[in-house]
Amino acid sequence: MGLIQNVLAVIVVLGLLITFHEYGHFWVARRCGVKVLRFSVGFGKPIWSRVDRHGTEFAVAAIPLGGYVKMLDEREAPVPDDQLDQAFNRKTVWQRIAIVAAGPLANFLLAIVAYWALFVAGTTTMAPVIGEVTPGSPADRGGLQAGQEITAVQGQAVRSWDEINLKLVAAIGVSGELGVDARDDATATPREHRLPVENWLVRQDPPQPLPSLGVTPWQPPFPAVLGRVVDGEAAAAAGLEPGDEVVAADGVPVDDWIHFVDIVRAHPGETLELEVLRDGARRTLSLTPGRSELETGVTIGYIGAGVEPVEWPEEYRREIRYGPVAAVGQAVSRTGEMTVLTLGAIRKMLVGLISPSNLSGPITIAQISGDTARAGLESFVSFLAYLSISLGVLNLLPIPVLDGGHLLYYLVEVVRGRPVSEQVQAIGLRIGLALVGTLMLMAIYFDLMRLW
Repeated sequence: MGLIQNVLAVIVVLGLLITFHEYGHFWVARRCGVKVLRFSVGFGKPIWSRVDRHGTEFAVAAIPLGGYVKMLDEREAPVPDDQLDQAFNRKTVWQRIAIVAAGPLANFLLAIVAYWALFVAGTTTMAPVIGEVTPGSPADRGGLQAGQEITAVQGQAVRSWDEINLKLVAAIGVSGELGVDARDDATATPREHRLPVENWLVRQDPPQPLPSLGVTPWQPPFPAVLGRVVDGEAAAAAGLEPGDEVVAADGVPVDDWIHFVDIVRAHPGETLELEVLRDGARRTLSLTPGRSELETGVTIGYIGAGVEPVEWPEEYRREIRYGPVAAVGQAVSRTGEMTVLTLGAIRKMLVGLISPSNLSGPITIAQISGDTARAGLESFVSFLAYLSISLGVLNLLPIPVLDGGHLLYYLVEVVRGRPVSEQVQAIGLRIGLALVGTLMLMAIYFDLMRLW
């Protein structure tokens, strides 16, 4: 079922992103008087198509990993004399720039709409209160203490752990100090703490901002009560059921869920005698955790079970909601922030501050799409917005075959007063295909490494 959900989720995500991107090209091309021959979502043989009154074929193809808008163009096929004024190549350079740029801009617009909807609907997040500070860590040396609520990072206000992580990741490569504002309680005035760092998160794979600072988020106690049990895994084989509370393992009392997880991870392939409380009665079950090897080579145990959620205290809840007008500014600001973060990540990857293994391909996208879909509409829409921004940024990179490569040619044409020669464009096309192909292979390779 998980695989099917992942596939369906990635089809929905990619379908929306591709449709919006290509519709941007299509809409502006029509407004500029260009005849559109085909609007295709997906590559390969169409599995559905229809032709409108303008002669444009709308198609859905079998391979949902892209799409395209095919326009009338003398460089691709002969054009009848009575349609020359509708050919893409006959349009002014500014019209061609507008048509090409419209695709990525449509992706940014989709992200703004998605964030706007989230801000209007309102989101509930948990206050970023510190649970523990590791002795000797940057957080400890900077004076942060358990129980404090973080209110800003590097001078920028934050309201959740997600926002804190984004701000910390944006600071990759910093040497010196990280500024973190925190307050002792909701009524206290925040104080700035300077956390000493050196080559912050450089080449850490994957980046782990909070553990690197020595900060553990506060969370309410989680009793060792099972909320779900995965069919076919060790927990189900042992007879564990949702609602069971694990009170002891091999005679050792289990304090909470974290303690139980630590016990399981420490005993891969070894049988544990569990004392379980079910419907008020104690039972004894034999559990043999499966074996899972981490990227570091360490083997840990796992059982295929999840904890039962607990209610967070009301004082730790933070609701983020805006009116329809105010939400526009917030959505634009969030889209801009994520765009800058994406561009910064690309730059840092090129100079070696971020490992290339953080590249993600279709497999990882499918997994995250499925996970966010299962987590709820809010997570799914947020991921959709971020992926739309990433697609817009990547398409604007000055690489031939991408929209940014075409824009580069047209900008050169504006400066020189004449188009870039077809020979130069052909060479650029081969270089661009090689670069994009290499990036795709690398992303798929790292996807497979994560699976293994």
